[in-house]
Amino acid sequence: MSNKFEASTCRLKTNEDNGNDETQSKDNKKTEKNLLPSIEISPNEHKLQYAYALWYSRRSPGKQSSIQSYDQNLKLVGRFASVEQFWSLYSHLVRPSELTTSTDFHLFKVGIKPMWEDEANQKGGKWIVRLRKGLVSRCWENLVLAMLGEQFMVGEEICGAVVSIRFQEDIICVWNKTASDYATTARIRDTLRRVLHLPASASMEYKTHNESLKNVHRL
Repeated sequence: MSNKFEASTCRLKTNEDNGNDETQSKDNKKTEKNLLPSIEISPNEHKLQYAYALWYSRRSPGKQSSIQSYDQNLKLVGRFASVEQFWSLYSHLVRPSELTTSTDFHLFKVGIKPMWEDEANQKGGKWIVRLRKGLVSRCWENLVLAMLGEQFMVGEEICGAVVSIRFQEDIICVWNKTASDYATTARIRDTLRRVLHLPASASMEYKTHNESLKNVHRL
């Protein structure tokens, strides 16, 4: 079974019978996340608690992306729902330290797109860790394994994680659903510090997605 998943060729049903564009638009939004086929797992594989999708994006240096251009920039690399499928995909990936500047990997639960405006992310935020060059590949792998192994112990609060390669530093972020849940965000912070082996003096910043949206021009 292939562990590389291409975008589905399925198309949304059109509403030709009544020509109601508004209804069709709402239906499109509801079914948009269900276009990809389900992930099959063989009986001898070790199922993860959640299925995940890995996305890739590349930004134009020095330019603040709009919501629309950011969405168009996201490319689905693959999906997995078992330990074996993860390692099959991960073993063929370029490590973050080998990526070019201004590129990102986004690892999110299936059904949650790595965008601030996704329904699961709208009321959430992210922990931001800035790393000096040379540390990102090890830290990213530790974070990914901690996510898949449910080490954060915050139920369904974790939406996903992002690694961003920049010119003078690299950035790792963990996204969660509820920015106002301070106990949960604190637990995520403490777990993140532990799995990345960060010193107590390491700088960590929490930012709500609403704050991030204020700095982006909407088309």
